[in-house]
Amino acid sequence: MPKSRRNKVVHLTNVTKKNREQKEKLFENIREALGEYQHCFVFGVDNMRNTYLKTVRQELSDSRIFFGKTKLMARALGHNPEDSHAENIYKLTSYLKGTVGLLLTNREPEAVLSYFDALSQVDFARAGATSPRDFVIPYGTLYSTAGEVPAEHDVPLGHTLEPELRRLGVPTRMVKGRVVLEEGPEGANKDGGYVVCREGDILDSRQTRLLKLFSVCVSEFKVKILAYWSASTTEVTELNKPEEMDGVEAEETE
Repeated sequence: MPKSRRNKVVHLTNVTKKNREQKEKLFENIREALGEYQHCFVFGVDNMRNTYLKTVRQELSDSRIFFGKTKLMARALGHNPEDSHAENIYKLTSYLKGTVGLLLTNREPEAVLSYFDALSQVDFARAGATSPRDFVIPYGTLYSTAGEVPAEHDVPLGHTLEPELRRLGVPTRMVKGRVVLEEGPEGANKDGGYVVCREGDILDSRQTRLLKLFSVCVSEFKVKILAYWSASTTEVTELNKPEEMDGVEAEETE
């Protein structure tokens, strides 16, 4: 008989999860790296993107980066002088909060700080991110960037997007083949357009979709060094206080 082409049911119980052995391996790898490198940095990430983090790994290929559960990383460093893997390195555990990782390297701290200060990637926002600015769609004929660039350098918005805009709550209609934003009770406001978001808003999926439709990037992938430990001095140097970071978490990787 020919092989059935019907969709097969995949039971979630068959999906492989990270087991204790894998977690212990990550723990041991961190412990091993602590003996091989002179500096251990705790870094935080704003608007996490695994793609950009992979680029950082490639550019810092002579170092080791660990991004996993904060409790596991803290256990690897130690919580007190008695279980600390190296003198005073346990003091870094207080910075392991939120979206953070460890960088083990022999590069000088000045070189590492200079690299991350220059690192920045803008991207489309994801739901849950905080908007750093207002975005208002102006009334009248809509352009691809909704006024982000002068009309003479922009192009009218494609008519195929008009149904989606209405579905997302934007009061538009077609006029002579152009998508037009109508001024009315739903869109009227002192800004002269339809408000998509305000600075400080926690963005939802509808807002992020509208921002993407108009090619507006409001998220920035940024790495911030919180503190670092050096083997030569056995001291921890604080640079930034730990704080809650925006964006999604990375996979547990090294």
